Amino acid sequence: MTRPLGVILAGGAATRMGGGDKCLREIGGRPILSHVIDRLTPQVDEIALNANGDPQRFAEYDLPVLPDSLPDRPGPLAGVLAGLDWAAKRGAEQIVTVAADTPFFPGDLVAQLMAKDAPLVLAASPSGRHPTFGLWPVALRDDLRAALLEGTRKIVLWTDAHGGKVAEFPDDDAFFNVNTPEDLARAEGLA
Repeated sequence: MTRPLGVILAGGAATRMGGGDKCLREIGGRPILSHVIDRLTPQVDEIALNANGDPQRFAEYDLPVLPDSLPDRPGPLAGVLAGLDWAAKRGAEQIVTVAADTPFFPGDLVAQLMAKDAPLVLAASPSGRHPTFGLWPVALRDDLRAALLEGTRKIVLWTDAHGGKVAEFPDDDAFFNVNTPEDLARAEGLA
């Protein structure tokens, strides 16, 4: 089985961080996005970045930058859809999504998601599901587009309606995401 394509979700407004791109804040002397790319690269065949606004701010990463195809930033599902559309053009059957503000996600994320032998799988840890970390079938992209146009915003509502499975990971810290300046300080300590 071929490896899926990877999509890093960075389309949010980062309001709790005071705006800007959370993924460009530094931990360990490097942007969070660099940590995410390093962790995802060995697990997938190619990577794209879902981000809105001027794509030039990510030029140094030499990744395709995929804006949401729907207006008004309807949330992470719009980023998933952008990734699925990109993957369809590349002839891929699946994508794996990861959050751009979560630098410590498991090094075996993709293997564990794919081990569930299901087309749609979300990551979970003892604290609950982590819906921005998932395996998504390209075949459902038109259904997802329709759901978004009808107003669906919650990832788990859509995945549950499609029989989504869960891959359990033992470590909550692996899915620690940087949302606030305090989180950034904690991430620096974890790094």
